[in-house]
Amino acid sequence: MQIEKLYLQYFRNYTSRLITFKPGVNVLIGKNAVGKTNVLEAVYLLATGESFRAQKIDEMVAWNYEVTHLGAKVVNKHGEADLKVILTRGIVAGEKARKRQFLVNDVARQKQTFTGNLAVVAFLPADLLLISGTPGIRRRYMDGVLSQADKEYARSLQSYEKGLRRRNKLLDMIREGQVQKSTLVYWDHLLIREGAVLTDKRREWADFLNEQSETTRLVYDYSAISEGRLAQYEKEEVMVGYTMVGPHKDDFSLETKHRADTAKWRDLATYGSRGEQRMGVLWLKKCEMAFTEGRIGEKPVLLLDDIFSELDSEHEALVWQMAEQSQTIITTSDELPKTQRKLHLMQLG
Repeated sequence: MQIEKLYLQYFRNYTSRLITFKPGVNVLIGKNAVGKTNVLEAVYLLATGESFRAQKIDEMVAWNYEVTHLGAKVVNKHGEADLKVILTRGIVAGEKARKRQFLVNDVARQKQTFTGNLAVVAFLPADLLLISGTPGIRRRYMDGVLSQADKEYARSLQSYEKGLRRRNKLLDMIREGQVQKSTLVYWDHLLIREGAVLTDKRREWADFLNEQSETTRLVYDYSAISEGRLAQYEKEEVMVGYTMVGPHKDDFSLETKHRADTAKWRDLATYGSRGEQRMGVLWLKKCEMAFTEGRIGEKPVLLLDDIFSELDSEHEALVWQMAEQSQTIITTSDELPKTQRKLHLMQLG
């Protein structure tokens, strides 16, 4: 799998830009603020339908413009595909418009059928938050990995999130006396059914990771959802207006074996040094590459955002091992990565 061409129009700081990528390692060189990370973000959007950093679409649509167009020509095991993402702020020429549109070969698609034509693994400076950050960051990571690799997961996630929003709204309405508790029954059953799919597939992912190493492991902390648990928390849920159990409350942690006593495990968030946490993230990304390839039957594209300045020689060597296995796009603002490998260089700015 690889991306051959990328087109950006009115995306962040780009008015119009066409970038051609080659097989192997592509390096985008430029000073800070010229838009290197924006290129990786665009590729990620075309793969997953989501940004790895924007909270709102408004952030991505260029200033004083109403519509952003992103396009890519990709080659995967099924052949060539032209991918397009169109973003708006919701109003175009004074008329209401969809905020996101996805197209494959000029045919409109839903997000869950759009994803999978291009698969990526992104390694970003902020990825240390996968260990030290909030549970929400880790849940978004799980969802991103599994949605790319598994269409059923993507479908169940979309259905679960829609049902969760509706159920939370009903909890508010029940508290205000606008509807009866019986209105929850349909949505309870939907969340239980779709939640079981999410939990089972997250367990499979965790099991896969834990088969990859004897010294590092992922501990999956899941929040079971059932009729009994929903009934148990119903009174509290009505009071606070949100659903208190289910996969939207899941979390995970990374542990490594204790150096002095290999029978014991250490939580990296609590006891790991910054270097150990970075090694944990590298392990997670390496496993993500292998998991995604195993599920889709081809190697994903690797995106590396200005990370080499943060790495020592040992970690850098591990990253290069990953980069050698697939098409890779690297950004850097100063020195080129130290390597004897052939690099395809592109100057930005």
